[in-house]
Amino acid sequence: MHVHILGICGTFMGGIAALAREMGHKVTGSDNNPYPPMSTQLKAQGIEVARYDPANLDPAPDIVVIGNALSRGNPEVEAVLESDLPYTSGPQWLAEHLLRGRWVLAVAGTHGKTTTSSMLAWILEYAGLEPGFLIGGVPENFGITARSGGGRYFVIEADEYDTAFFDKRSKFIHYHPRTLVLNNLEFDHADIFSDLDAIKQQFHFLIRTVPATGQLIINADDKELPDVLAKGCWSQQQQISSQLGTDANWQLANTSTDYSAFDVMHSDNACGRLEWSLIGAHNAANALAAIAAANHAGIEPAQAIEALKAFQNVKRRMEVRGIVNGITVYDDFAHHPTAIATTLDGLRRHASGGRIIAVLEPRSNTMRMGVHKDSLGASLLAADEIFMYVPGDQDWDTSTLLGELGERLAIHNNVDELIAGLMPAVQSGDHVLIMSNGGFEGIHDKILDRLADLNLKRSMK
Repeated sequence: MHVHILGICGTFMGGIAALAREMGHKVTGSDNNPYPPMSTQLKAQGIEVARYDPANLDPAPDIVVIGNALSRGNPEVEAVLESDLPYTSGPQWLAEHLLRGRWVLAVAGTHGKTTTSSMLAWILEYAGLEPGFLIGGVPENFGITARSGGGRYFVIEADEYDTAFFDKRSKFIHYHPRTLVLNNLEFDHADIFSDLDAIKQQFHFLIRTVPATGQLIINADDKELPDVLAKGCWSQQQQISSQLGTDANWQLANTSTDYSAFDVMHSDNACGRLEWSLIGAHNAANALAAIAAANHAGIEPAQAIEALKAFQNVKRRMEVRGIVNGITVYDDFAHHPTAIATTLDGLRRHASGGRIIAVLEPRSNTMRMGVHKDSLGASLLAADEIFMYVPGDQDWDTSTLLGELGERLAIHNNVDELIAGLMPAVQSGDHVLIMSNGGFEGIHDKILDRLADLNLKRSMK
């Protein structure tokens, strides 16, 4: 079968491409402006990416899989409709070709989906279950975003974003999980949801698809999830909490300051202590959710803890891109105020007195619309200095943040100018944390190159 994918460089659609290729299909695709890690993954698999053009549909593929980033007016979308080619969405294709008959473990929520899904897939792999997975990032333990797997289990990052221009349901409605993790819930994706209640309704529809013998892993510390559960729940429930003294089935205890070590408790019984390379309270909560979900699939908590000791995180999640002259440069996907604040908190607890220089691109549609403008400043307060890249077409005036952040904030409309302003500000021992959900014009390598150049010039004096 010839599968042609529109929007192939999106993380989800790139995963669909990898799965279709693994299943033996011929895979082609179209996109604009690809960037790592997906462009790298597609190239490694021998999948060529063309620019959007109706000519890409000749010869006609057997099926066209259309990503949710595409809309009417795209030249290939229009050509597909005009020529009456068979087409479907990525989630629908996945449900029909890979998920049917599998034990699906889905991870949903505003934050932590990618990391928790990666942890869960690794636990199942460590236990010898050979899970399939499709994750919105690259888990370092696997080096790929997706695979079909050799067992009955399939782990999927369950995104609430809409399915396609012709199917406005959330993508996760198609997955029919048996194990469902509900990490948290906040307002996001303002380009498709009118308010938080609209998102809650989609989560309610998701819960309706879980069988009675299925299980929900619920973050008991989240204040919005009870509203969703009040709409109806027909499955088993397990509660997780980052605190002792709650009624949650799963809890953390004896946490280290930076959460690089903690005890896992289940029904008041100690399951073991996890000491690992990750930091931050959010990652500890993600681990607890993954351990609980794996337990539903029959894996003992002690084995899950051993697996996570060897967990290598996900690319672009506090990923160290390089260390030059004592300056550490990180890449992180944080793009929502809550994620920004928790990422900074985790690094602050780990930084051992070093300064934190935050470099932020508020790139998401929700950010660009200014939905989070009132909470963005507070989310950055843990940073010592902030360099923000704001393109000229931003929909709101970011200078209003100056009142809250004062002289620690510098706003630039050009990436190269931002880097030029950053260079005199950094010193040995600093942690430069770059946060964006896009490619950020290759700023990570540009900063490392400039730091190396500065170091060379200093050594030559």
